[in-house]
Amino acid sequence: MTTHNMLIAPDFSPERFAGWHMFNILIQKRANLNMHLNIPTSHAEQEQIIEAGDIQVIYANPFDAATLIREQGYRAVARPIGKSDEMVIAAAANSDIKRLEDIKAGATVAMADNRDVKLIGLRLLEAVDIEESDLNWDITETYQAAARKVIKGDAQAAFFLAEIFHSFSRLTKTQLSVLIESDLADISHVLLIKDGFPDTEIFMNAILNLHNDGDGKEALAELGMPQGFEAMDEEDAEFMIDLMQTLLD
Repeated sequence: MTTHNMLIAPDFSPERFAGWHMFNILIQKRANLNMHLNIPTSHAEQEQIIEAGDIQVIYANPFDAATLIREQGYRAVARPIGKSDEMVIAAAANSDIKRLEDIKAGATVAMADNRDVKLIGLRLLEAVDIEESDLNWDITETYQAAARKVIKGDAQAAFFLAEIFHSFSRLTKTQLSVLIESDLADISHVLLIKDGFPDTEIFMNAILNLHNDGDGKEALAELGMPQGFEAMDEEDAEFMIDLMQTLLD
């Protein structure tokens, strides 16, 4: 039996790791497919794996999805229901930065290498007349590392994927102060399939029906997607890409 490769973008909280393995096992059983799960540890590693080729399925963040759809022959087929990609800008709880307006030109912002989080954060900072070139950027391996930079005073603020921020320990969160959290709703990670993938129909049937039984519900709960996935068409994908483009402009 042919083995297909599925890649999961690395921007999820560590507690979701087991959920992705449960998800993969269930999809293999229900679609009768061999799926090899690739979970890169960084955005750079993700790009290396994709460039090496032979990745049929990608769970991608919206920024990467736009490039993969328009330039690399993938199409969006599904997205998690009720799970938009929101982001948080936070500072150290004991710092002088209490509001977004307190972030000044020359400040250092720590964040993991996640371009859609950066894009949304910069759009939020426009309200206080701060642009990308006004800031120094400290790109960390993980969001946890970005949190440590802020807590130690090595950065004045940090950008986080909201889900990861809210998964931090109580101790970490008490040392951070949320300045703003986005509320966009229309931007989310998406499931992409490479053009020509021969088993799209049975794969999609397994994905869209995961929420209909106990094992599937358990896996989805582990992923923080209790409602499961909904199908996407080309129009849905183009709408989201256009929205990302609007944020860029």
